[in-house]
Amino acid sequence: MALQPSLRSLIIAGPIDAPHTLDFFVDYICPYSAKLAKAIETSVKPLIAPKGKYGGKVKVIFRNQVQPWHGSSTFVHEAGLAVARVSPENFWPFSLKLFEVQQEYFDIPASKLTAVQIREKLAKLSAIVLTEEQAAKVNDLLLLKSTPNGGTAVTEELKYTIKYSRQNGIHVSPTVLWDGLVAGDVSSSWGTEEWEKFFEQKVTV
Repeated sequence: MALQPSLRSLIIAGPIDAPHTLDFFVDYICPYSAKLAKAIETSVKPLIAPKGKYGGKVKVIFRNQVQPWHGSSTFVHEAGLAVARVSPENFWPFSLKLFEVQQEYFDIPASKLTAVQIREKLAKLSAIVLTEEQAAKVNDLLLLKSTPNGGTAVTEELKYTIKYSRQNGIHVSPTVLWDGLVAGDVSSSWGTEEWEKFFEQKVTV
């Protein structure tokens, strides 16, 4: 499916010209999204790696699915997009780390922090996978602009991801698409066996 050039780092596995596309729409603070992300890393990626059974045939695209009923959802997705801009190759490692500590950004823990404090905390988290200089750049990207309602430096990318989900009728996380159609049978609890069966049925080239 379509992806604007500045967000190519959201292709987290497989070659860009792979004939099949697996899109997964996830929210960083959704527990089921965290389970799916772990499965993508441990089960899907090995299957579609260059020497995997389906190497070269499938690409996987991470789709930011902001869930506005969680107050910090916007902030965590901003952080992911900021890392994607500063260090594209570290977007997925940062995403995995953010899923690991997602509970720190749940409603009650986050309610004790201001928006500025949450963004600063996320920038510090990025230093786990980035250099100190890169993490400082992430922090700069998450600063509010000088205009009263101008957002941050990654607001336009955030808008793109939200508009993309809305126009395609994606409402919940996680949601998985195979070649542009919702794959409602996919479960966040799947392991390697289930994913291998899925690819056996779906990969046609």
